[in-house]
Amino acid sequence: MSRDPLTLGRVIGDVLDMFVPADLKFTVTYTSRQVKNGCELKPSAVAIKPRVDIGGDGQDLRTFYTLIMTDPDAPSPSDPTLREYLHWMVADIPATTSASLGVEMMNYEPPRPTIGIHRFVFVLFKQVGRQTVSPPPSRSNFNTRSFAQRHALGSPLAAVYFNAQKETAGRRR
Repeated sequence: MSRDPLTLGRVIGDVLDMFVPADLKFTVTYTSRQVKNGCELKPSAVAIKPRVDIGGDGQDLRTFYTLIMTDPDAPSPSDPTLREYLHWMVADIPATTSASLGVEMMNYEPPRPTIGIHRFVFVLFKQVGRQTVSPPPSRSNFNTRSFAQRHALGSPLAAVYFNAQKETAGRRR
């Protein structure tokens, strides 16, 4: 029996509750590298915000999504006192489009882990309507679950995460 990668990576538990993914396309791509659960990306490869594509049935022009990117391991995986750290938030993303057409609630802050291996989690929610999501007061100690509850976002539709750690001169290939 194969285990869910979000469960194995403790994204389910630390960031999200168990959910059933929706049947829609959700891809996060940095330059030409698509994020796959648990893959490792170097901070230098994720310095510029990724392209996020969302696809559905394409019929409903009244459907909008919210994208959240957090680091549940800030400032260090052994002592995540800032859990979760919000790296990016885009709301009002029209259905079957890309996050670049949404409204950036929190601008993209590139991952810069200093200690240990950090998980960077992208979560996609469906909004109850346009302009129903407001930005949080702070990036530190963000909570995806409470944010979703406060904005009536329901369960996530999709999630994907990658790992990153501090680059040292010896580790660069």
